[in-house]
Amino acid sequence: AMVLVVVMGVSGSGKTTVGSRLAEKLGWKFYDADDYHSLENKKKMEKGIPLNDEDRIPWLCTLHDILRRQDTSRQDTILACSALKKMYRRVLISGASAIESNQPEQPGENPALKILFVHLDGPIDIIAGRLEKRRGHFMPLELLKSQFDTLEPPSAPENFITVSLEKSLPEIVLEIESAILQG
Repeated sequence: AMVLVVVMGVSGSGKTTVGSRLAEKLGWKFYDADDYHSLENKKKMEKGIPLNDEDRIPWLCTLHDILRRQDTSRQDTILACSALKKMYRRVLISGASAIESNQPEQPGENPALKILFVHLDGPIDIIAGRLEKRRGHFMPLELLKSQFDTLEPPSAPENFITVSLEKSLPEIVLEIESAILQG
């Protein structure tokens, strides 16, 4: 079966590192959501202004389109994306229709994508320490608190696993890999 994985979590949780390593190991396609932010969004973040839903929705719709394209071409794919709120994850799964209406979708018109969300979870002080060591990234430390405030950790019935970011990279990759294999 075709697999779409979104490695999610706050900035500094290791999404890009984990996602790219996992994709490399499995021979899958890897995308980093940060590469798809508009210039306006990047400027905002550099100034320490948290993005709001209005900033994020068009970005999430673009990411949904990428995932849909990969799904259609049967390409196993891993996306690193913060996906902090339940609603953001719904947009990744269903695209703009997740926001436009709460009406049930018409049968057959754009079925929801099946995505496994991998939440890299850990304490704010560890992540803050990682971010302090980072150079040339547009996420200032002050925004980390706003990310934790925004975060709605995935919960049932969402399709997700939670992995501790305090484990070593090989352990994290192995844990995600075995979850994928178990379906």
